[in-house]
Amino acid sequence: MTVSIIVAVAKNKAIGKDNKLLWRLSEDLKNFKRITSGHAVIMGRKTFDSLGKPLPNRRNVVITRQKDLKIEVVEIVNSLESALELFEKTDEEIFILGGAEIYRLAGKYADKIYLTMVEVSPDADAFFDYEPYLSWNLISKTTFLKNEKNEYDFEVMEFSRK
Repeated sequence: MTVSIIVAVAKNKAIGKDNKLLWRLSEDLKNFKRITSGHAVIMGRKTFDSLGKPLPNRRNVVITRQKDLKIEVVEIVNSLESALELFEKTDEEIFILGGAEIYRLAGKYADKIYLTMVEVSPDADAFFDYEPYLSWNLISKTTFLKNEKNEYDFEVMEFSRK
């Protein structure tokens, strides 16, 4: 199994506020869909709630402390370790979608990170410390400029653990 974090983060390490994303980046959403489609995605319950429904064409795994939570077509687990155990005997790439606490826990398991750096420093209540990942091996980097579909300049980078 390959564990990959996928995250969009602002210069000030912000990733969200009030359980919502801080920007609309059409090209980044297309990239997210292309990369994660057909794969398993692991997320915390608040992140799942913010999506409003399971992501199509993906195996959705939600981590929660709620013992009796049931969601149709979603697998429920009580820890990141339990989620990862579902895939330990596979060659599959699985994606960690957040939120902040799940990202923090996932760092020690991650083999890759798909990091979108957004050129803005918004007010936020959820953060992701991306700096440790910048020392990993850079695989690719693409720059996107602000336009009618992307409200900020941003870069999409892929890193692998050294």
